[in-house]
Amino acid sequence: MRTTIFCSLLLFTSSALSLRADPNILLITADDLGLQLSCYGDPYIKTPQLDALADSGVMFRTAYVTQASCSSSRSSMFTGLYPHTTGQIGLANGGFVLDPAQVGKNLPGYLKNAGYRTGILGKLHVTPEDSFPFDYRPKKGDTRDVKAVAQNAATFLNSSNEKPFFLMVNYSDPHFYKEKTKGKPIFPATWKGIPADPIPEDTVPGWDFQGFDEPVARERASNYYNTVKRLDVGVGLLLDELEKAGRSEDTLVIFLGDHGPPFNRGKTTCYESGLRVPFIVRWPGVSEAGIESEALVSAADIVPTVLDAVGAEFPREFHGESLRAVLSSEAATDGWREYLVGEFHFHGPTGFFPRRAIRDDRFKLIHNSLAENGNPLTRVDGDPTGVFATQPKYVDTPAGKAFQRYGNPPEWEFYDLKNDPVEFIDLSEEPEHTEHMATMKEALLEWQKETNDPLLSEEGYKRFRQLGVEAAKRSGR
Repeated sequence: MRTTIFCSLLLFTSSALSLRADPNILLITADDLGLQLSCYGDPYIKTPQLDALADSGVMFRTAYVTQASCSSSRSSMFTGLYPHTTGQIGLANGGFVLDPAQVGKNLPGYLKNAGYRTGILGKLHVTPEDSFPFDYRPKKGDTRDVKAVAQNAATFLNSSNEKPFFLMVNYSDPHFYKEKTKGKPIFPATWKGIPADPIPEDTVPGWDFQGFDEPVARERASNYYNTVKRLDVGVGLLLDELEKAGRSEDTLVIFLGDHGPPFNRGKTTCYESGLRVPFIVRWPGVSEAGIESEALVSAADIVPTVLDAVGAEFPREFHGESLRAVLSSEAATDGWREYLVGEFHFHGPTGFFPRRAIRDDRFKLIHNSLAENGNPLTRVDGDPTGVFATQPKYVDTPAGKAFQRYGNPPEWEFYDLKNDPVEFIDLSEEPEHTEHMATMKEALLEWQKETNDPLLSEEGYKRFRQLGVEAAKRSGR
């Protein structure tokens, strides 16, 4: 049984940082995972291992990554900063790199300075990679092979070393797999026999955030769910190894997706289906079991949370906050963040279309600052479903209109997430929302000022465009 709490930020004092503690840290990420878990209420899948993790800790109902693109999102997990500051504003394999001023200022580095041994399994995907001081990183590894992941984790966990550890485990699932022969992005229904009971194709509808009930949409969604089932098995095997090593009771476990599903109107957008991810924290001695929290949290909160947990001094100001204050049923109701922000710049090195999005507990505002001078990506990772938006049966439906807006958005979009969680109905021109929109615009501007967002100036736009040019040269695109 989970208890729902409505949390607000209680800023921990400097005395919390002076307490010395040595918990181990296990950070688990899933590549391209949105809220497609049974503990988050998805009716089409059962994820017993992740449900059990949620039952043993705190499950945050509303969590954002900082940008719905792998490298940018992960840069924030490592730094506690938004991509507009990290400089990793697009994919590492697209040629983007960290701002030189941010190189070396990352979580594994902070923890090594605090006496931790560090390890990573799977993708790092933030460059330059050699600036991340990992003691253990197998050169080869298929992190879709969840049994092998557990075995590699066991090697690290059971190594004879008295130091506390930080281990980051990055699963490939549910990211697509590109077939070697055809180069077609697919979602493998099974991989080395897992899951043993795959969901048959055509048994789940297409995504609610797309709204197309078509065979190809059902097939791709069904197989995506199978990759999530495999992920669930893998997390269970990993946590079993943690238990066998005798480290469950002294390890802070954080689990999240690096952004939403790789489908149109998901990944690479500022819609909820791109920014919103599962986020589960089990912090022995601090978190309570079975909590469902309504606190608005961010992947940028990971670094300050971990540093708080290990008792390390904060080496700088972060955009995120420690989650300590919102991990119990007695958490304060005043002072936590009222708004949650996400952003977007690039995915690959072309198609610069910056966005900023801000939400409260009900409403969402999106700013497409170059709406009159460009268009966003309209097809992500080979998803073919966008073609349905122009078919007669969909063109005048809310889904069809949402896809038209997806490809050609106005400067401002405004949504009522309570009544329209898939963001089909833009309310930005409705007079009754003018006042609330104005309030949220002010809040967004204040956040941009507080975080020194370069896109507050024309010079910032020019600099980010140039970063895209430089990235294209590095990647040969």
